[in-house]
Amino acid sequence: MVFPDLFFSLQNYAHKDLWKEGEPVWSALFLLSEYLNRSALGKIEIKIPKGVHLENRELISIGKGTVIEPGVYIKGPCIIGKNCVIRHGAYIRESVVMGDSCVIGHSAELKHSILLDSAHAAHFVYVGDSILGNSVNLGAGVKCANVRLDKREVQFTFEGKKFKTGLKKAGAILGDGAQIGCNCVLNPGTLIGKECVSYPLVNLGGYFPARSKIRPGSIEPLRRTAVEILDSVVKGAKTNAKTNAKAGK
Repeated sequence: MVFPDLFFSLQNYAHKDLWKEGEPVWSALFLLSEYLNRSALGKIEIKIPKGVHLENRELISIGKGTVIEPGVYIKGPCIIGKNCVIRHGAYIRESVVMGDSCVIGHSAELKHSILLDSAHAAHFVYVGDSILGNSVNLGAGVKCANVRLDKREVQFTFEGKKFKTGLKKAGAILGDGAQIGCNCVLNPGTLIGKECVSYPLVNLGGYFPARSKIRPGSIEPLRRTAVEILDSVVKGAKTNAKTNAKAGK
């Protein structure tokens, strides 16, 4: 079975109850509306600036420290966590649950989706019926398509086996730390493992194991994640600075 722990760490996630023990990772999409219906909504802990439109305000919760720029449209029911940033022109449709420290970019559209902590959906993205893990980053223009062209049930494929979902709408599920390059398309039923990196302009579908490097026409193991590369660069810069200081440069 394709369990959530293959994709996410839910230990610190405020909405971990979206997943029931023993159920597949996509089961949370079934439970999303029910979860929101039984949640105590309407708690808005920030000042809403002029130019922000809230539809069904009593069904919207927004945590402390979150910044919402003018021009944002939010339709409840939805939950937005603490210290998030929702940028000008974003459209958050009903049935969205967002963790803490998430970033939604200009002209992004989200509907019936779950974002874990620190997930970033940059400008001009579409996230429909999808789940973004902790610290996932979607580059500009990424589309998480959620409906098959033939309108049939969406299936997920995992290690060569197909799983029926009962869902006519299901987008992508991205594991913690996955990084998707600009203008990629994630087809309905795409599973992307933890810390995968996709080059820009790739048409993605099926299952990609954790720490895969995805390029047009090829998949290979990822030697270092983007975070590891950045850490290496920072350490190298510090070492060079110390060396130069000792040399009196």
